[in-house]
Order: sequence, then C-alpha cells, then structure tokens
Amino acid sequence: MKTIIHKADTRGHVNFGWLNSNHSFSFGHYYNPERIQFGKLRVLNDDIVVGGAGFPTHPHDNMEIISIPLEGALAHRDSTGTEKAIHTGEVQIMSAGSGLTHSEYNFSKEDHVNFLQIWIMPKEMNIEPRYDQRTFSAEDRKNMLQTVVAPDKDEALWINQDAWITLSDLDKDSTITYDLKKNGNGVYLFVLDGEIQINDQKLSKRDAIGISDTSSFEVEANSGANLLLIDIPMN
Repeated sequence: MKTIIHKADTRGHVNFGWLNSNHSFSFGHYYNPERIQFGKLRVLNDDIVVGGAGFPTHPHDNMEIISIPLEGALAHRDSTGTEKAIHTGEVQIMSAGSGLTHSEYNFSKEDHVNFLQIWIMPKEMNIEPRYDQRTFSAEDRKNMLQTVVAPDKDEALWINQDAWITLSDLDKDSTITYDLKKNGNGVYLFVLDGEIQINDQKLSKRDAIGISDTSSFEVEANSGANLLLIDIPMN
C-alpha cells in the first residue's frame, strides 16, 4: 500500500475577508508543484464564506464539480436555468461539460457557510452540461459507508468519471474496511472531524491521506470521526 500524507496545516490558505479558504491542491494564489492533484482529483477546497457574500458568475468547462455544505447553505444559479439552495445534509454535482456559467453565494445574509468544493476531471469530454443535488440521511452513514456520488445511476448522484464519493460517521473505537471500487483507483481520505488511525498513521481534523496500490484498507476511529473518501482513477 502506497500512502501520501497531507496534514491540515500544510494546505494552501487565502483569506480575502469575504472568503477564508484552505486548498488541499494548487489553486488560485496557491501553487505547490508537489500538490497539483491526486489522480483525477484536481481540487478540494475547504471554503468559509461570510453572510451575503459569494462567487459571482464565472465559466467552467469539462470538470465535474461537487459541493458539500458542512455548515449553513449555498445559493446556486447557472446557465442551464438551475436556481437552487443547497443545505447541510445535501450534496450537489454539476457537470460543466461543453461549458456553462454559474454563481454560488451564501444563502444567509448573516451567518457564514462552510462547504467543500471538489473538482474531478471528467471521463468523457464536452458532454451536455447537467446539474443534480440530493439529500442524504446522516443515519445511513453511522458506522457505515454512505456513497453519495457514483458513476452508476442508482441512489447516488451520477458523475462522469469512474469515481465514488463516500461519507462515514464513526463512533469512537469503531473500525470500518474500505474496499476500492475499481482496479487502478486510489482513495483520498479527508478527515472532516475527529481522529482516526490507518495502520500506524494518526490523522486529525482536516488531515488527509492518499492511498493507492491496494484493494482495501481499514480505518479505526480513535474518537468520534466524520470522514470523506474520494475513490478516484490514478491515471
């Protein structure tokens, strides 16, 4: 098993007043040649936006963009005609495909919103742009693995890539085994909260580990822990 560790305090950081963001990979003003991407995972931004602020209309193409609110809610608008609010407990995916424009704002005028912005490079280029979102029950990931994004159109949101995004909330001293979904994939595991252990490696809030060259691994919770796992092609 091959691993790479990204501690929380090694992420890129920007604070523009309205936006306080930590970047797991090179993005915007942050560039690290050792942290460009993990396989087809290009962006994992941990964004906090103050009340009433947000990202004005801007273009995207040929990228799978996932937003996961951790606290608060987002207002979304795009050129497909979609205008939605995305609340904590929901997951949003947008296939930029052949091109679109969109904006994201804090749904609240007073309270901040904290959300994850994830960019995954697509499998097929220039598909028709599309948008989807869904609510996922926290009960269905209690000491279990809850897949929220997948390439097959079942109970998860569909993605234009051989990638799976999974959430898990673990009780202290619980253990789960994660089986990789496809040969040649790796997993980027991001600790949303708590402390876990994989083999002899301890990881705390906002730490991450990239795992490849294995078919499965075990995660042990040293405390109550909330996890994000991105199962992604490495080539």
